[in-house]
Amino acid sequence: MSNAVTVRDLRMTYGATEVLRGVDLDIQRGEIFTLLGPNGAGKTTTVEILEGFRDRSAGEVSVLGVD
Repeated sequence: MSNAVTVRDLRMTYGATEVLRGVDLDIQRGEIFTLLGPNGAGKTTTVEILEGFRDRSAGEVSVLGVD
């Protein structure tokens, strides 16, 4: 089964604050997935990057084969 989402070394900073550091993630087609974590953990930022609503500072993101 191929990946619907592939993330490698995702990084995001707001000014001098690094909010995502080295995130790796594989979600296969048909898989149900959730992000869990406390407030300020970077869940919303990660999803916004995956949806294309926010630019990442560094790293690779592919959704359905599109970078």
